[in-house]
Amino acid sequence: MSEHFGTLSDGTEVRRWTLERAGVRVRVLSYGGIVQSLEVPDRDGHPADVVLGFADLEGYLTHPGPYLGALIGRYANRIAGGRFPLDGLTYALEPNNAPNSLHGGAHGFDKRVWEVTPVEHGVRLSRVSPHGEEGFPGTLEVSATYTLSSEGALRIAYEAVTDAPTVVNLTNHSYFDLAGARAGSGDAGGHELRLAASRFTPVDADLIPTGTLDDVAGTRFDFRQSRKVGTGYDHNFVLDKGVTASPEQVAELYAPSTGRALTVATTEPGLQLYTADHLTEPFAPGDGIALETQHFPDSPNRPDFPGTVLRPGEVFRSETVYGFSAR
Repeated sequence: MSEHFGTLSDGTEVRRWTLERAGVRVRVLSYGGIVQSLEVPDRDGHPADVVLGFADLEGYLTHPGPYLGALIGRYANRIAGGRFPLDGLTYALEPNNAPNSLHGGAHGFDKRVWEVTPVEHGVRLSRVSPHGEEGFPGTLEVSATYTLSSEGALRIAYEAVTDAPTVVNLTNHSYFDLAGARAGSGDAGGHELRLAASRFTPVDADLIPTGTLDDVAGTRFDFRQSRKVGTGYDHNFVLDKGVTASPEQVAELYAPSTGRALTVATTEPGLQLYTADHLTEPFAPGDGIALETQHFPDSPNRPDFPGTVLRPGEVFRSETVYGFSAR
């Protein structure tokens, strides 16, 4: 189902699409590819929205900083100094997270209107990112397909091709609160998290990886056994499975208060855990937890990290599946 959601200042219409299957209801916006809401039942069968979002378009335009539910690109996470080398050239990006580039720049994929096409049990969002957009080389044809499975799992499948060498790293930036997303609750830190990650990428003061892959054993980054999340995380975890051709389960988030559980399966080699410590009004720190499947931050400047270069003739593919249950 599609409906009018709002109009941008230049007259462009924004539409909202509703997907519903197996007791799960997802609402997706053509603006930013945003997952506006995601309703799933608790252990007693009562549905509630479990992602942070705004009721109207104005909310997203007024508060763009948290990237609530958005499709992130051309490069998710940070690129140090807003610069990277590729084939002997250095490309300068906008330092929108000074001194770094964050989530594709000031006008990344999260602030673009996507073309939406219905597909079986979902929608396909697509757009053409022109050469030079936010400083990135190459014209990129990109799509993200959102579908619901027969079990009510949300699958996001990304594809991209380019006409010149470029870098690509795509993700979704939903903030989950399995107790039922409520502004100002600050209770997502009480969730329990398990991550199949034996290493993480430590960062400097600007949240740029130092280049080492440190062992989680004996540190606060060890989530190999499920435990309370707490606060103070904005870090990339090195998934034990690495890059895979099909999604493999890497995480489970659980809310003891409602019994809701979220599993994350992905083809990606990394997962950024962000405990939303810097959310501001109308939300509060700790209102949600972001689990961003991705390649590592600053990979274009780190040849020893898994590569993010896409060349003509190649197809970028990535897939993440969010499964829901209650116990």
